[in-house]
Amino acid sequence: MRAAVSARRLAVMAMFAALVSVAACTKETPDDTGTFGPNPTIGEPTAGGVPTLNNAKAVGWPAGAAPTPAAGLTVTRYAEGLAHPRWLYLLPNGDVLLAEASSKPSTVNSPQALIANNMMRSGGAFSENANHITLLRDSDGDGDVDVKTQYIGGLNQPQGMALVGDSLYVANTDALLRFPYVAGAESITAPGEKILDLPYRAEGNGHWTRTLLASADGAKLYIAVGSVSNIGDYGMDAEKDRAAIWEVDLATKQKRIFASGLRNPVGIAWEPASNTLWTAVNERDLLGDDLTPDYMTSVKDGAFYGWPYSYWGKIVDTRVKPQDPALVATALTPDYALGAHTASLGLHFHAGPALGAFSNGAYIGQHGSWNRTQHAGYKVIFVPFADGRPNGLPQDVLTGFLNAKNEAQGRPVGVAQDRTGALLVADDVGKIVWRVAAQ
Repeated sequence: MRAAVSARRLAVMAMFAALVSVAACTKETPDDTGTFGPNPTIGEPTAGGVPTLNNAKAVGWPAGAAPTPAAGLTVTRYAEGLAHPRWLYLLPNGDVLLAEASSKPSTVNSPQALIANNMMRSGGAFSENANHITLLRDSDGDGDVDVKTQYIGGLNQPQGMALVGDSLYVANTDALLRFPYVAGAESITAPGEKILDLPYRAEGNGHWTRTLLASADGAKLYIAVGSVSNIGDYGMDAEKDRAAIWEVDLATKQKRIFASGLRNPVGIAWEPASNTLWTAVNERDLLGDDLTPDYMTSVKDGAFYGWPYSYWGKIVDTRVKPQDPALVATALTPDYALGAHTASLGLHFHAGPALGAFSNGAYIGQHGSWNRTQHAGYKVIFVPFADGRPNGLPQDVLTGFLNAKNEAQGRPVGVAQDRTGALLVADDVGKIVWRVAAQ
């Protein structure tokens, strides 16, 4: 076992932690790094002894302010005054479920934990009033929510939601639960039935989100489970069944690892033309500004995607010891890079009316960087598809989440759609769900 960061590096990090909030002199990244698309530039590691800590301080939105939509689109406040909105799910009757959850401060007594807590607090990652699912109802489809009420309470960092028949499945960070669903009901008060445990580590759970996706026939659920650490820092025993997408047979409650080596898969969705599973993955840190790109990729049954031993296929991360050359030899290269450190979380293939020029493709919610000299992400992008594959460079859909001082007015996370086909964007720092529609 080896420490995540050396004592010397921790001391240096502590010296620089106080400077995080004053790194506002940088500009929002111009996306000219070559780290987007099917063939990104994968250079050599450039990180020095002192890690880059460049967090965008969370300040929220001024009254009446909003992010900037692309030409041909409008943006409005669909719901606001929320706790920490992270993930969205459209029900068949048009209701929208919103998971409100947040990170938890580390209780570990170490300089590293102190620095991490300070950065996350500054970045708006904590919320005292989260851990529930909210029902949002736009009864007449006019884009204004007329019912906003707590739907399920008492949850533990919920994220994924999936309706299968008359059962609503919810993924807490530590367990998959099943609730009885009644269409049109404004709340569920029955306790959830635990279907199975999910990987959880009380002394530091790392990537805590658990996203759900049902198969077309409703027989299986897919669960995205992120790693505990950056590159297996606490040993691979701590990473058992993590950095992976699970497949769960609902009839037998048995699970298997569908794909592995995915450091932090968050968004998972079916690509409609090919009916192929895709995921958006957050890659590793502390290799430099442009290493290594987050990505989206089709997910093949039984495939391995490199983590922690390699990245972008078979490029070995020499920091990881011991290595596993035989496993690295099997690593698949991802399909499409989404920029280094963009924290690409939300993934949604849109259905229904086209949003202006944005049709036939994937919407990606990029939560934004914390360890890059110039901020990256902090936007919603669109990746065009043709014949089930990415077809062109990403296009900005919603920008302006950083203000002139490079403070975070908001940070986009989950992306979905409402009953009319408008795009919904969960903004956890802004405590708002935005609605993006064609003019």
